[in-house]
Amino acid sequence: MGIDIHTLIGEATAYDKKQMLEVRRPKSWLKSVSAFANGEGGTLIFGISDDDHVLGLVDAEGDAEKISEEIKSKLDPVPAIKLELKDVDGKKLVLLHVYPGQETPYYYIGDKQRLAFVRIGNESVVADRIQLKSLVLKGAGRTYDSLPSNYRFEDMAFTKLRSVHYKRLQRSFEDSEFVSWGIVDENGNLTNAGALLADESPIRQSRIFCTRWNGLDMTSGLGEAIDDVELEGCVIGQLQDAVSFVRNNSRKKWWKESDHREELPDYPERAVTEAIANAIIHRDYMQMGSEIHIDMYDDRMEIYSPGGMMDGRLIQQLNPLTVPSKRRNPLLADFFSRLGLMERRGSGMKKIIDSYKRFERLPEYHAPEFQSNASEFHVTLWNLNYGSNGVMDEKEFLKVDIGTEKEFLKEDNKFRKEFLKAQRIIYKLISSNPGITIAEMASNIGVSDRQVRKYLKRMTDMKFIVREGGRKNGKWRIIDGDYEDFFERI
Repeated sequence: MGIDIHTLIGEATAYDKKQMLEVRRPKSWLKSVSAFANGEGGTLIFGISDDDHVLGLVDAEGDAEKISEEIKSKLDPVPAIKLELKDVDGKKLVLLHVYPGQETPYYYIGDKQRLAFVRIGNESVVADRIQLKSLVLKGAGRTYDSLPSNYRFEDMAFTKLRSVHYKRLQRSFEDSEFVSWGIVDENGNLTNAGALLADESPIRQSRIFCTRWNGLDMTSGLGEAIDDVELEGCVIGQLQDAVSFVRNNSRKKWWKESDHREELPDYPERAVTEAIANAIIHRDYMQMGSEIHIDMYDDRMEIYSPGGMMDGRLIQQLNPLTVPSKRRNPLLADFFSRLGLMERRGSGMKKIIDSYKRFERLPEYHAPEFQSNASEFHVTLWNLNYGSNGVMDEKEFLKVDIGTEKEFLKEDNKFRKEFLKAQRIIYKLISSNPGITIAEMASNIGVSDRQVRKYLKRMTDMKFIVREGGRKNGKWRIIDGDYEDFFERI
């Protein structure tokens, strides 16, 4: 294949090195064959030591025959391979090229065991229950989001999808598109992707938990969380609500220039939007009881999503600007792409990095950080306004267009938390039903009619909402530009 052997030395995920062919312990190298076939393929090099010295093999031709026989007898199904004899500095090596398989999972059978392996970083490890399910789906040519769900299409509403579709594409969402978009399959069954896009998504693990902690960690001893919310429902609406949560718990530093006012947000909205959208689209929804978490601290924001990189590589060992996108949920990715909420090509991490790059001259600048393992993916976004002494100067930080919010910010923290939670629910209720009554709002929020009137008055005074028409036949309209215009800004 014309590969320079020296370029392979030091590689991790796609290559494995063996000093010799261990005939009595075939599992020691066959597990890598299984892992490569179950993943993105790879190469085993026989005749190189662990410290990267080329040792060569005594009988390379004979070893190649034994390798072929062991694969045929101990791998099921038998993966596509190519054996290559290579002469390096007068020493003979065997290169075993394993191609990515289409009939996953590929099992190692031996020692009274039947095991499938996957590649995580530079190791071949036994696939766990979730990884094995993914391999079975891959072998069947299916993905989680394309599978029929346990719910009925007739029981679901898609108000949010229709609304965003009209805003983004300037045309109504036709009923025929439920099939073409994969929301229902050819038999009329609601798919998992469709269930995730429904207004009241019944898939519990699709939730997002957002928390603004008081201090630099969860155990700082500075009291309870400043704000927290559990987001559920349509994943498109969750993206909007999660970005809104971050914005409501952020500040903007500003200063005057000669002809304009310069603003510096805690977090660039583009970076926040991309990080949360990527978490929603690429997370592993087969991990039950594991949701996306957004944890905001004084100096940073951490976004956790279930599921590592699909090919088993570790993002911290790669250049995030050049990592190709592997779509775990292609239908979801396609929905977001069609609506212009993300690009088809994998540019999410690049957008996050580029959003921060324009601020790299700030004295306390930190570039976004990415970490992953077999079952998790973490993104850390750093607060651009966090001072070097660990304290933010309140005199320097003002919220743009505060209006009547000055009094609000001075009020009791408990009331502020309750108001913010009620505000999020009211936005959601008005979006789906502008003619909703106060009694209906009270029932949804779980408070009295009198309390809802207080919330509505506050939101009206702050120019977040407006009542149009009379008391009986009127409708509510959201005029909060930061919230309502979110999908137009993307």
